[in-house]
Amino acid sequence: MNTHLLLLFLGVDLLLVCTPGPDWLYVVARSLGQGRRTGLTAVAGICAGYAAHTLLAAAGLAAALRAIPAALPALRYVGAAYLVLIAINLLRSARRGTPALAAATDQPTAAVLRQSVLTALLNPKGLLLYLSLIPQFIAPHAALPIGLQVAVLGALNVLACAGIYGAVALLAGRAGGSLANSERGARRVSTASAVLLLAVAAVTASA
Repeated sequence: MNTHLLLLFLGVDLLLVCTPGPDWLYVVARSLGQGRRTGLTAVAGICAGYAAHTLLAAAGLAAALRAIPAALPALRYVGAAYLVLIAINLLRSARRGTPALAAATDQPTAAVLRQSVLTALLNPKGLLLYLSLIPQFIAPHAALPIGLQVAVLGALNVLACAGIYGAVALLAGRAGGSLANSERGARRVSTASAVLLLAVAAVTASA
């Protein structure tokens, strides 16, 4: 694989991952409203979703989505609707007066992981990364097969997301824990988290 292209991709990808966007907002919303553990679980789910994107792209999904342009907007709207559903559940928790961190304790880790994987799978930004960015760094005549090159670049993106989003989750989880010590603070944190998720849904739907 071309070393120059690999390093260039790393630079561009890190710049994109470090730029606040839907993934940042989602991780902050989860960590702020439901604690550090839930935030890190959300990061793990996002990374798992992008790992699935990597495998599917290496298998030819990117070419299939190019052939069926209507599939991408459909996924975008489904993803936005899913985030709205999660936000509504947080708002209901805040209205009932259930502290956000206590609600997170009752929510199974597997459920948070599943929700986060689906969020990543339905995120058009992730799909567009494999549709438009990664192909720019593929060397068609290299000794390494194209599918394997896509897998390597996708794996580097997953590692970058794990590091950057993990740091975001730790910082937001710490801030959320400080704010949610009182019942009123817990309600405010839950409401703020729901608003952030609604913002992610709006960005996703309009991407």
